[in-house]
Amino acid sequence: MSVTPDDVRKAARLSRIKIKDERVEPMAQELNGILGWIEQLNEVDVEGIEPMTSVVEVSLPMRADEVNDGNRQAEVLANAPNSADGFFVVPKVVE
Repeated sequence: MSVTPDDVRKAARLSRIKIKDERVEPMAQELNGILGWIEQLNEVDVEGIEPMTSVVEVSLPMRADEVNDGNRQAEVLANAPNSADGFFVVPKVVE
C-alpha cells in the first residue's frame, strides 16, 4: 500500500488540517516511509512471545479489601478550607 498526494489531501481535509501544496508530496513520502517500517515489523516472527506490559517484571503491592463502616465525615472535612452542614463549600462557578 502506498500513499498518494491525493490521499494526503483527503486525509488533511477529513481531519481539518490545512496543508500547503508544496508540503503534500513530501508528506506522502514520509507516510510511505512509515508504512514501510510497519511492513518490516510485520515480517518479524512473534509466535510464542508473550505481550509485554512493562519493561521490568514488577507486581504492585495489594492491600486487603476490608469492609469498614465509613462514617468519617468529621475526619474528611477536617482538612477542607471551608465546610458547612457536613459538605464542602466551594466558590460559585456559574452565575
